Amino acid sequence: MWTPGPLEIVIVLIIVLVIFGPKRLPDLGRSLGRGMREFKDSVTGKDRERERLEASEDASEKPGATASPAAGDRQ
Repeated sequence: MWTPGPLEIVIVLIIVLVIFGPKRLPDLGRSLGRGMREFKDSVTGKDRERERLEASEDASEKPGATASPAAGDRQ
């Protein structure tokens, strides 16, 4: 299998820089990283675990949040 050497990587990076320009490279990298993270999370199932944790945190915070302002109003 072909493995790119340092010279090939530099050439590809220069071509990408010429095509997209220096202003769009950070956005391109950010969106590529976000897509890779979402793909990895969907393959490993971490997104479902994260949703469950957020739902349980929201459920535990709601009763405490409604009781605190009411207790503050009475004093």
